[in-house]
Amino acid sequence: QVQLVESGGGSVQPGGSLRLSCAASGRYIRINNMAWYRQAPETQREFVALIEYNGVTNYQDSVKGRFTISTNDAKNTVYLQMNSLDVGDKAVYSCNVNYIASQGWTTKAWGQGTQVTVSS
Repeated sequence: QVQLVESGGGSVQPGGSLRLSCAASGRYIRINNMAWYRQAPETQREFVALIEYNGVTNYQDSVKGRFTISTNDAKNTVYLQMNSLDVGDKAVYSCNVNYIASQGWTTKAWGQGTQVTVSS
């Protein structure tokens, strides 16, 4: 079972930056990919960015060029560097990890979510 702990949310002005972190712990064989999703009030949760075990990344079009997803060397912590934030980025950001459990099956885990607020 993987447990995820997120940090780094907060409040910034438009044009500002934040860096989110999500650390995975627990027993597992391997993490296949790590991703960030976000949910604004009264909207559906949406995909933001993903990084595969081999380092390949994928982004939602609206964040390309502004957000960067990365992991640490151990590939058990995922980061989301968010630059040039605007009011449309305001949401609760949650990390999602797809991993191979110690029992051998593939499953997912979600973080608790961290609030990002962008306002002047």
